[in-house]
Amino acid sequence: MTQESTQGMIIMNEYKTSDLSLAAFLMMKGLVLLDANKNGPRFQFVFDDLDGKADVLSIEYINSDFSKFDNSVRTLKKLLYKN
Repeated sequence: MTQESTQGMIIMNEYKTSDLSLAAFLMMKGLVLLDANKNGPRFQFVFDDLDGKADVLSIEYINSDFSKFDNSVRTLKKLLYKN
């Protein structure tokens, strides 16, 4: 997303992540998804971060129950697929 500054310059603030769980958390917190794509085995999610909140929210995600839940799901998947 772009915004025009008082000097007429265009400002673009995007936050990019390849972490699916973080991307879902950012969407839950109200950030607008601009693009989602897959390049080989990696995902890329691009969010509008005009307010600069994404870095703070990514730290909030790490300390949240949402992150704990996601880690538990990953652990359970590893147990199921280890054989």
